[in-house]
Amino acid sequence: MVKLPTGFSRQQVSSLLSRVHKTHCGCLMCSSLASAAANSPADILNAANAIRTGGRAKVLHRAPSAGLGLPHGARGYATPVDAPQGDYAFEVAASNLRFGEGVTKEIGMDFANQKARKVGVFTDGTIAKLLPMKMALESLEENGIKYEVFDRVRVEPNQQSWEDAITFAKQHDFSHFLAVGGGSVIDTCKVANLFTCYPDADLFDFINAPIGKGKPIDKTLRPLIAVPTTAGTGSETTGTAIADIPQLTAKTGIANRALRPLLGIVDPLNTDSCPREVHISSGLDVLFHSLESWTAIPYYERVPRPMNPINRPAYQGSNPISDVFSEWALRQTVKYLPRVAKDQGDKEAKRQMLLASTFAGIGFGNAGVHLNHACSYPISGLNKLKGKWQHPGYQVDHPLVPHGISVALTGPSVFSFTAPSSPERHRTVARIFEELAEPHMKDHIDTERVPDADLGNLLFDRIARFLVNLDVPRGLKAIGYKMGDVDELVKGTLPQRRVLDLAPGFSGNEGREELARILEGAMEF
Repeated sequence: MVKLPTGFSRQQVSSLLSRVHKTHCGCLMCSSLASAAANSPADILNAANAIRTGGRAKVLHRAPSAGLGLPHGARGYATPVDAPQGDYAFEVAASNLRFGEGVTKEIGMDFANQKARKVGVFTDGTIAKLLPMKMALESLEENGIKYEVFDRVRVEPNQQSWEDAITFAKQHDFSHFLAVGGGSVIDTCKVANLFTCYPDADLFDFINAPIGKGKPIDKTLRPLIAVPTTAGTGSETTGTAIADIPQLTAKTGIANRALRPLLGIVDPLNTDSCPREVHISSGLDVLFHSLESWTAIPYYERVPRPMNPINRPAYQGSNPISDVFSEWALRQTVKYLPRVAKDQGDKEAKRQMLLASTFAGIGFGNAGVHLNHACSYPISGLNKLKGKWQHPGYQVDHPLVPHGISVALTGPSVFSFTAPSSPERHRTVARIFEELAEPHMKDHIDTERVPDADLGNLLFDRIARFLVNLDVPRGLKAIGYKMGDVDELVKGTLPQRRVLDLAPGFSGNEGREELARILEGAMEF
């Protein structure tokens, strides 16, 4: 009888083997002949190593198939002929960006230079009355640009609000698009542009698989200029758009480089009207964009390798270029977001947060996000049925967990879970939170002396302390969720394969148990 390595049961090993190996890989576990073969000692060691490393350990040679009653040439673990291959390349794509106070006034000239026939201007009911829209429309009029305004964008869009915007865009056949607002507005405008170019397509043709068909976008979309009014989503730099899908009670979206705006107008004047709570929620989105992209699995571990570059996903895994943008954005956010929360008149802090948002957008727009964002979608989607939380500071008439808050609520638990996957990267994160913390927030623990095994606990405490200092609700219980809701939250998270597949320490095709553990740990901090 084969003796299992200490700490792993046969059930765990069997589960791991079935998760790590795919039906097409040809290994003894997966082939139709597998039932005839007992697991060898090498099989067990491979499985244990895979459990320990999240499925990414190197494989030990197993004994030849002779004597097992298998045909000559049956493949063992050491023969990677049909195993899914990781990618060998990464791509970096981002919108053109223009940064500076007052650059919103240049928009009309940009459209005139592009010989725009008619511009579709997208915003929400609040921003429509504020300075950013006033500057944008004045610039269009001064330069003789025809336009129509859609001001019904929903804060935290859903399928219905997207379809409303798409219908409006199709009716007017715009040659160009302008988005003035936060991520909700920019994402909605991207989708309106997409379906102007694909008027006969169904929304779910482009929604990310497995929820939608995830079809590639093979047309050049119409020029879109994005003017962010929050320091948060980084949507002006990315090809991502997110909405709540009612039948899922969770969010999903479309991710494709073709959706990227042609130009992002990043004007510090445009965040002056944000309430404190919007600054905080948006800033937390920056924080977790940078944290998740910095700690995502490396691009060369993402599988499968695309057969055609058009199929290489926008979210590719961490890479040397995204790392630069993500780490810088993380440092700026830890340093400046608490200052904005204390004083919304702190111009330096708001300027740096706007830059951090853009930098993080470039980072995660190419590397991707993972567990915090995956869990955030059902947290927001189920809220209208569960806690019915309506976050202060937002002028809405429906239950709302702002995106940045929904992402942050799992923050301490997620990074406690992922820390063992790459201790040095997580040690860097822990060091940043301590070095840049305000004096009264420091714990004075020497990060370098903390054993790898204790990094998760250290990160839990430091991230939690940072969030509490910003008056973030202290876990899922604080917004109305209960332990009995964990199964539904897991169910809403599981379809988010586009981001779950980039999660460190997250093995296999499902990960139901891992997600349940993370969400239970996020109930309170």
